[in-house]
Amino acid sequence: MADEERKGRHRAIPASRLSRLTGFGRLAGGIAGGALSESARRLAAGERPRLDQVLLTPGNAKRLADRLSHLRGAAMKLGQMISMDAGDLLPPELATILASLRDRADFMPPRQLDKVLAEQWGSDWRRQFRRFEPRPIAAASIGQVHRAMTPDGELLAIKVQYPGIAQSIDADVDNVASLLSMTGLLPKELDIAPLLEAAKEQLHEEADYRREGAMMERFGELVADREEFVVPQLVPELTRDRVLAMSFEEGRPIESLVDEPQELRDEVFAHLIELVARELFEFGIMQTDPNFANYRYQSASGKIVLLDFGAARPVSDKLSGHYRRLLEAGLAEDRERVMDEAVAAGFVNPVALERHPERMRRAVDIVVTQMAREQALDFGDRAFVPEIREEVMPIAQDRASWHLPPAETLFVQRKVSGTALLGARLGARVDVRAIVRRILDATA
Repeated sequence: MADEERKGRHRAIPASRLSRLTGFGRLAGGIAGGALSESARRLAAGERPRLDQVLLTPGNAKRLADRLSHLRGAAMKLGQMISMDAGDLLPPELATILASLRDRADFMPPRQLDKVLAEQWGSDWRRQFRRFEPRPIAAASIGQVHRAMTPDGELLAIKVQYPGIAQSIDADVDNVASLLSMTGLLPKELDIAPLLEAAKEQLHEEADYRREGAMMERFGELVADREEFVVPQLVPELTRDRVLAMSFEEGRPIESLVDEPQELRDEVFAHLIELVARELFEFGIMQTDPNFANYRYQSASGKIVLLDFGAARPVSDKLSGHYRRLLEAGLAEDRERVMDEAVAAGFVNPVALERHPERMRRAVDIVVTQMAREQALDFGDRAFVPEIREEVMPIAQDRASWHLPPAETLFVQRKVSGTALLGARLGARVDVRAIVRRILDATA
């Protein structure tokens, strides 16, 4: 991607239902056209193409990523979730292009931005600031962030929600699900209705900036005892339904630590592993969006800045108990109990265990073996991932074994898996076993 494209560009966000529906129609038409072209190419080469081969092409994946990036909102958020949750299982071309959604930085043109702020703060909103930078410092799926300075010189970060996003969530989720079903990523045999409803609920929560402000304050209280973390301070007098105002916290991308010494990478990532464990077993609340952009690192202070609490949600005692028993079984290297707890928690379909017992046991053995290592776990060494894939792919291809865990479990597991991906990016080596054992003992 060119530098200019990476920096972002002005693109008006489709705000009305009609304009967003038209966008999905264009996307569906483009994918269909690309599929016809790919079918013709393969037939001319003497092949008999499968549907997934003509739909999951790099061209169609690029169309999907570009259109979702333009639509923003729930459409883009779901694309990001797919790229993070299924990155090791998707075709490489599709995974790479969907992953680009995490870095896309299209933003509202000044006129559209001014209209949103005037609706939230009044037409004379500029008088509240000594300076308000019109070009955002970050642009995500639901809103973009601007740096501003108050009359007394305080630096703020102002998150501004894209117009029409909150009202479009339900329709966007349904439209994206239809598109993904068309491409074969969501098999017809899989009942995704409960997950879609949960996704809509969470996205509505993320679009509620007053709720996010309250969650940000709550997390600030929860980590107040740990000097390695920084949480922005809410500015309630400037916060509205579609505008979230907070203190500006300096920091560089967490991924930039990849060039730092191993010791520093290990230390920072160990803090993040401990945070996930505390969220799950101590706080009873978890920020479930593991996007790397939600972490920044302050080189001068050595602190980690925690950002974006729209996806923060309670963790039930029931789910926390499932994870506790599963981890205790793993730490004890009791493979049969791990399997039993995985079924009880809803991670594993009992039918899969009945139909593929040996493959399931070998997959569990690989995970437990990694977990039981006395030395630090090297997140950069993902040699075991192909081994697991070799065992689980035949199970995944067996439609009778298809299964979706409860939505709450999926959201928590998304945070756990996404954190592991960050560890892989940093090449961190952390004694996860010791951290988990300590948190389990402290919260027993």
